[in-house]
Amino acid sequence: MARFVEVHPQNPQPRAVAQLVAMLRDDALIAYPTDSCYALGCRLDSHTGADRIRRIRHLGERHHFTLVCADFAQLGQFVHLDNVQFRAVKAATPNPYTFVLPATKEVPRRFAHPRKKTVGVRIPDHPFVRALLAELGEPLLSSTLLLPGHEEPPTDAWAVKEELDHVVDAVVDAGDCGTEPTTVVDWSEGYPEVTRVGAGDPDRFG
Repeated sequence: MARFVEVHPQNPQPRAVAQLVAMLRDDALIAYPTDSCYALGCRLDSHTGADRIRRIRHLGERHHFTLVCADFAQLGQFVHLDNVQFRAVKAATPNPYTFVLPATKEVPRRFAHPRKKTVGVRIPDHPFVRALLAELGEPLLSSTLLLPGHEEPPTDAWAVKEELDHVVDAVVDAGDCGTEPTTVVDWSEGYPEVTRVGAGDPDRFG
């Protein structure tokens, strides 16, 4: 059964955050709230996490995972940005956007797009996620918690636990979560193309 971890939405308790980080370092998969909607997350070097996410969401091998980063400095370790991209992405973060950019060698090959060699990155504006990433000291490999046959991601932590009790290791409750995933901005061709309209305002990249 998944552990149910309640954290304060604005001031996450350090003990609860440390408990979740210890689980992640022990190869755990967690369901957690973000500034857009619930997501599934594990460490980048998790042995089982990516495959578990694929099984839960019925995803193929080519699914574009997202690296959820603590800050812009960390994001810059995992993707290449030219000057225009640097300014545009920095101005738009932290916020509910995912940016698809060329991956650096820090990204395991199996998580980059097989042809374009790109990866999705984002910096969320959520107190719990910021605290978790600061304690973890590395990005989370993540994917929107959109279950097969569902129109929208779940918003309630207990509903998430009921649905995923035997397939994730922890469910985090930090108050109600939105239902809109991030807005995805693809820079792989050198210019911004909005490929999914979500919680982030797409007009700034229009």
